[in-house]
Amino acid sequence: MFVREVTPTVRNPIGLLFTMAQPLVFLLLFGPLLSTVPGTGWQWFVPGILVMTGLFATAGAGWAVQTELAGGSMERVLVTPVSRSAILAGKTLKEVFSLAAQAVVIVLAALPLGFRLYPLNVLAGLVLLAVFGVGLGSLTIALAIVTRRQQGAFWGLHQFLLFPLVLLSGVLLPVETGPGWLAAVSRANPLTYLVEAERSLFAGEFWVASVFWAAVGAVATAGVGLAVGTRALRSATI
Repeated sequence: MFVREVTPTVRNPIGLLFTMAQPLVFLLLFGPLLSTVPGTGWQWFVPGILVMTGLFATAGAGWAVQTELAGGSMERVLVTPVSRSAILAGKTLKEVFSLAAQAVVIVLAALPLGFRLYPLNVLAGLVLLAVFGVGLGSLTIALAIVTRRQQGAFWGLHQFLLFPLVLLSGVLLPVETGPGWLAAVSRANPLTYLVEAERSLFAGEFWVASVFWAAVGAVATAGVGLAVGTRALRSATI
């Protein structure tokens, strides 16, 4: 299923190149502005950009499923004996593949700007983000199936839920410098802990509490997402 999903992207990588443009714009145009913001820098900003890129990339799995449901190609897959969890994993891993390609470009672009590379830590951060992305992608696939007869509802709920989570996690600016109520809301955002773990890893730290708890949260998100997504796929065959 992964090969089926990723083959069109490999054969025609133009779409993937365009998806790399947005994070590079944030990196090159927004990143230099942080030089005047205390507590930030390239080690702080690059992992935030990667988290934001990963969230929107893996969440796009739901949009792809909704397109296939509208076109009828998804029905031909669902009548095959392939397990529903394999279909789910293949579709989400395709988005993880796109995320990995974008991450390589972002890290390479940041190196001349002053970003210090810790290869093993960066690899661990990408694995952590991929595990979380599989769960998030599976949940968006479930949402796409539930709203398959109302495509506008999918995008409305998708943007309504995802944008506040991203902004409140402090991927672009430190939330701690804002009002107290904003910092308190940010601590209630589970995505905040993933962002903190990624920044710890990219700063060269590994055996810290933020990484442990983010790993627990990522595995839990993947487990819940795969379970919910598999159940939604089974209901789509009815």
